[in-house]
Amino acid sequence: PAGWVGDPPPAGTEVYIARLPQDVYENTLIPLFESVGKLYEFRLMMTFSGLNRGFAYARYASLQEARRAIATFHRFQLRRGCAIVVCWSTQKRELVMDNLPASVNQQELEAGLQMVTEGIRSVTLFASPCQRRAKLAVLKYRSHKAAALAKKALMEGNLRLGKEGMRVDWLDPQVKKKLQLCEEEPSPSWVQGDESLAVPRPVAVPLSLQKVLECLNVVCWKHHLRTPLFITRCVQVNPNGWQKFWYQVVIPGYHVPVSGFTWVSPDRQGQSKQEKARVVAALHILWVLGESLHSQLPAFPTVLKSL
Repeated sequence: PAGWVGDPPPAGTEVYIARLPQDVYENTLIPLFESVGKLYEFRLMMTFSGLNRGFAYARYASLQEARRAIATFHRFQLRRGCAIVVCWSTQKRELVMDNLPASVNQQELEAGLQMVTEGIRSVTLFASPCQRRAKLAVLKYRSHKAAALAKKALMEGNLRLGKEGMRVDWLDPQVKKKLQLCEEEPSPSWVQGDESLAVPRPVAVPLSLQKVLECLNVVCWKHHLRTPLFITRCVQVNPNGWQKFWYQVVIPGYHVPVSGFTWVSPDRQGQSKQEKARVVAALHILWVLGESLHSQLPAFPTVLKSL
């Protein structure tokens, strides 16, 4: 605002306003919400048709003024029979994009997002839990405002990735928790035909490396492939103890090595981090061989299930 000196207001000074009539605009809303305190910023979400989207954000100069706005205007009758909702803004900063093409890679997605949105901090790709040949991306923005504007731009189709049906929404906490337990999808370091191959879904129980390797060796032997060679390397460690491993598996007789990444949880009894990473790598190979040789190996799903 004019005359403002110093840093922006601290976190927690923004309120969320909902259930607004679609033909109400800033000339009505700003004077109303300024009546209880100094506004630092007011954002009314709009559609291209010229109507508002039914919600807005008001950021106050202080926590006390934001609290006063909630106490004064929550369930306030803006019009007869039209009570608005005013509550604390959750300051969400993460979006989820689902049903992305299986061929999309992180560099391509980041470049596209930087062209149509601002304030992108990170992009993380996963195999989509809903579509087998699709990907899911978690986008983290520097602020709630940047994320909200990005959500609007992406929902309006400003990013084209060659696939219909792409969905954009706020990242649900339960989905986020599940994704944190999943292996991160490998970079598309190799492609068979026109489809990128992804990491198998995470397994609910710890698996014995010996049992997985025995299964893998049997599959390789049946298809005249030699014993797989594993390379694993820790490339990142998070403060909570999780470690990111890169792995590569070379199978003599198979046409190309298979590589990827996986997050490994803190130590548990009976299994080292290197061993966990090799389990994921072995399961990745089993999944790949099952995809490419399923017509010759009808028992493959049963083998995986037995693990």
